[in-house]
Amino acid sequence: MTSYLMVRLYGPMASWGDIAVGEQRSTQGHPSKSAVFGLLAAALGIKRDEEEKQLSLMNGYSMAVRVDSEGALLRDYHTIQVPPPQRGRRYYTRKDEMSVPKYMLNTLLSQRDYRVDAHYTVAIFAKEAPYSLAELEAALKTPRYTLYLGRKSCPLAFPLQPQLIDAENLQVAFETFVVDNKFIRQEKLTTTNVEKVKAYYWEDVTLEETGLPDSGVYLQNVRRDQSSSRRRWQFVNRMEHFLMVKEG
Repeated sequence: MTSYLMVRLYGPMASWGDIAVGEQRSTQGHPSKSAVFGLLAAALGIKRDEEEKQLSLMNGYSMAVRVDSEGALLRDYHTIQVPPPQRGRRYYTRKDEMSVPKYMLNTLLSQRDYRVDAHYTVAIFAKEAPYSLAELEAALKTPRYTLYLGRKSCPLAFPLQPQLIDAENLQVAFETFVVDNKFIRQEKLTTTNVEKVKAYYWEDVTLEETGLPDSGVYLQNVRRDQSSSRRRWQFVNRMEHFLMVKEG
């Protein structure tokens, strides 16, 4: 038996950062590991400059994701004014940034992608865990800092409903996890999943070990979403398994 911490992620908008090139800020269709463990770090009260704690949290657990509704893609044309870099000066708040003379401000342009009405179930299981799963569950119920879905402009719409589940494998854990959906009608969520398939993503265990069916489309992909330095926004690759199976 393995212990899993199960949570559900839903908000009107979410963004799961992909590799950013120039003005393009794209999003993947399912949560990145850096986003999920950034959310956990915020719940625990770990600050971004506490790099050792950030990395210990990131490397101490594995995760799996079931895409319940992939949502629709939304692209935002985004502009923001920023001051030029100045040696010896740090800007701690937006007010600090805007305190420089107006003629010094530059305008940055970007196109930012979001997922609208996406719904996910996430399973977290321990490797060399710095915190017990029960401690993570408690932190998610009473978080220290505000939680969001990839970007600060993407708040949660419903409680995470974290649950600890002991199960034989990931398949059983996903099937056992039941959330209170009295405020959300799953069938009404925006989705482009016209083929009615379930998509699973996971790491560190084989397809056979997950208990998931071996009759679908199975791939292994490299995803660059494991943080190696939170302060410098640096990421490294990790191997991610993908399975898509027909519902019913």
